[in-house]
Amino acid sequence: MDGFLLQVFSGLATGSIYAAVGLALVMIYQSTHHINFAQGEMATFATFICWWLIDSGMSYWLAFFLTVGVAFVGGLVIQRVFIRPVERKPVLINVIVFVGLLVIFNAMSGWIFEHTLKAFESPFPVRSAVLPEYISGHQLGSLGVTLAVLLVIYLFFRFTPIGLAMRGAAQNPDSASLVGIRVTWMLALGWGLASAIGAVAGIMMAPIMFLDPNMMGGILLYGFAAALLGGIDNPWGAVAGGFIVGVLENLLGAYVIGSDLKLSVALVLIVGTLTLKPNGLFGQKVVTRV
Repeated sequence: MDGFLLQVFSGLATGSIYAAVGLALVMIYQSTHHINFAQGEMATFATFICWWLIDSGMSYWLAFFLTVGVAFVGGLVIQRVFIRPVERKPVLINVIVFVGLLVIFNAMSGWIFEHTLKAFESPFPVRSAVLPEYISGHQLGSLGVTLAVLLVIYLFFRFTPIGLAMRGAAQNPDSASLVGIRVTWMLALGWGLASAIGAVAGIMMAPIMFLDPNMMGGILLYGFAAALLGGIDNPWGAVAGGFIVGVLENLLGAYVIGSDLKLSVALVLIVGTLTLKPNGLFGQKVVTRV
């Protein structure tokens, strides 16, 4: 029983990171109707910036918030410079732009920060103050940070005028523009928030894994599985999907398939969701009148 609880709590901790990545993917999907294949590489590059700031002598939390701010601005600039000119172009052109961004950020991470593995220290104590036999200090801390970010995002979209305008611009841009909402800028802010959320996920994941330019490749796959499982058009469904994927990954890896094949859980979930329930567990079924 102790082993089972250990896997569940560990899965919830990593699942919170998958939830953040899934939420970032859904936010981009709602505004572009495309998957941002570069989300993981953008998060990795932001994590390298945080590592460089800490290595230069800056305190962890100052570097954390500064990096999140830089990621937000970077996401906004990417939307204005690279995405906006092709947003009404054919699907293939958009996919090429996303893949191009993936290659660019991956190459920049290796060129600027080198391809050597780097240790990223955790700001949290080794021993957890709560249920130390089931969850480590960093797992508990990353769970708390990620949940806090998700709560702030929820309150922002639910209760602030800008958040409501961003929701309207993402869901129905034509109607939003008719009531005076500057849709292009709302979509740019959405890109900025998605980039910032991805940066938080990367910074929380780095102490668990060694930091290198390909660190978030597998995490993006788990985040994609979370977004599909919860519903690619439902941000909070993607969050729930992240926790489900995290727990399933740990339980199946520990008791069924082994740790070496854990990545296959995400692949099976992606294929199974697209085949059996394309709208996800919490997604809405769209009916078009013809």
